[in-house]
Amino acid sequence: MRLTLLRSTILPAVALLTVGALSVPAAAVAPPAAPPAAPPAAPPAAADTGVPNGDVIANLWSWNWRSVANECTATLDPAGYGAVWVAPPSESLRHPSGVWWDVYQPYSYRLNSRFGTEAEFSAMIGACHGAGIKVYTDAVVNHTAAQTGTGYDGTVVSDKYDPPMYDRGEYNVDVCDRDISNWGDRWEVQHCELLDLPDLKTSSDGVRAKLAGYLNSQLALGIDGFRVDAAKHMPSTELADIVARLNNTTSGARPYVFHEVFPGEPPAPSEYYGSGDVLDFFYADKLKGAFQGDIATLSTFGPSWGILPAANSVSFVTNHDTERNGRHLSYKDGATAVLANVFQLAWKHTTPTVYAGFEFSNPEGAPPNTNGHVTDTTCGNGWYCLNRDPDVAGMVGWRAAVGNADMTNWQSPTGNVIGFTRGTGFVAINNTGAAHTAQYTTGLADGTYCDVTLPGCTATVTVAGGRASITVPAKGAVAVHTGSTGTPTPGQLAASYTVRATTEWGQNVHVVGNIPQLGNWNPANAVPLTTGDGTYPTWQGTGVVPADTTIEFKFIIRQDGQPVIWETGANRTQRTPGSGTFVVDGGTFRR
Repeated sequence: MRLTLLRSTILPAVALLTVGALSVPAAAVAPPAAPPAAPPAAPPAAADTGVPNGDVIANLWSWNWRSVANECTATLDPAGYGAVWVAPPSESLRHPSGVWWDVYQPYSYRLNSRFGTEAEFSAMIGACHGAGIKVYTDAVVNHTAAQTGTGYDGTVVSDKYDPPMYDRGEYNVDVCDRDISNWGDRWEVQHCELLDLPDLKTSSDGVRAKLAGYLNSQLALGIDGFRVDAAKHMPSTELADIVARLNNTTSGARPYVFHEVFPGEPPAPSEYYGSGDVLDFFYADKLKGAFQGDIATLSTFGPSWGILPAANSVSFVTNHDTERNGRHLSYKDGATAVLANVFQLAWKHTTPTVYAGFEFSNPEGAPPNTNGHVTDTTCGNGWYCLNRDPDVAGMVGWRAAVGNADMTNWQSPTGNVIGFTRGTGFVAINNTGAAHTAQYTTGLADGTYCDVTLPGCTATVTVAGGRASITVPAKGAVAVHTGSTGTPTPGQLAASYTVRATTEWGQNVHVVGNIPQLGNWNPANAVPLTTGDGTYPTWQGTGVVPADTTIEFKFIIRQDGQPVIWETGANRTQRTPGSGTFVVDGGTFRR
């Protein structure tokens, strides 16, 4: 925590985005560009998809316990997340103005907080465990509250050195009774006060015993580990002693511990590797730079970039702290931040976290609440549920499917567009403002695979000879793995499209229509067609369509930087069958 707020032949991919339907006249004119897709307002069906729980941590820091419990069952487990990281569960200052950071000011170690009661906290752990999701809490052990007042469980603190857990002699106030002034001085950083927060005397065996007791009370309820807040403000040996006093989890394993060690001044993150992993701020710094520059530079992303060793770190694109100060990408960066998360999940380096929080205009503002107590999460209504975004949720399962495989087949057909293989999976990422088509070496066995960044196998990639022609939407991604077979979901049919069109160099033929699977009349999301060896001027492609539905569509010709050429005349109309395959022989392109 670094608060500044206390003071004041190869068939193509069908890569689509689902957007609202657009009305297109018979003599079609290119419709307006589709708005950016928002995270879905409701979670996927609760049925388990069979995706194994992997290593991805969902950071639901500001959610209340009821909402976390529901999310574990309805979304995190089906997508393949492995753990959830939640806010500090102890009672804290109830700030009269309503701020997000009052939970970092402990008033007591009772587990009744702004996020719910101890009973709700315990029920949340049970629900998440039932879904195969581990639970990590934020541990505030460096300090207690700087501000006096009344806590969420009714505790009154009238002197900041006199909360119910500690006596004045258990603080470092006798050696430093002021804020840190010299951030280059290790002793000051670890003994003076961080933004007036009373610094606990962790050199005291009694204080370390109390802190371990607080954490052990959570382990007894089933917690699986902790993110340690403000870890650098405690000497690493003293923090290691606290961690050594922790009991095993209820599963019999040692608790997983990862530390917040804010970079830039001593002590160094490496000093804390002995008692846990460390959150890697440098990782998020570098990803922001790449995604605001050219992601083609990421081919060597790793320790040479200055990020922490994979074996000792936990990565993030943003979190509940840094999204507010502009240091890292956040939901306010839209699709760019989503793609940075896609890359994080696709890349082999470290344990990744995905942050889903609430929307804000005031950086100090609290999450949606009633009298300070956080209300249930309603995605899209004051909450930005990135963990549910189809690109992100699909990549969680993709990551679990490819396992620990190394990266191969790095390709960058143009600036800000990349593709690479990891074992049994391939991903392509387009960080530009226009759809991009390229031939990629996938390294996968020949076959047709579902694009996991879209629900329900609404788009597929066909691999022949290890290669595939893939169209990646603007600011989008396409990802497949050998477990994502190209089989339509119930109520859908496989579709094939053929048309003969004479084109010029650089032009490509697509089919676009009035259903999501045909791009909702948005040319940027149309189904791309290709010419196999020796078949020109015949263009072919595959996709998925709903069964027993009348659809309208047209073939179009696209070229980067040029206006779309639409077929003349009325929209083509055809009804899909109730079963089998939907086949379109479009004859000759109508000019």
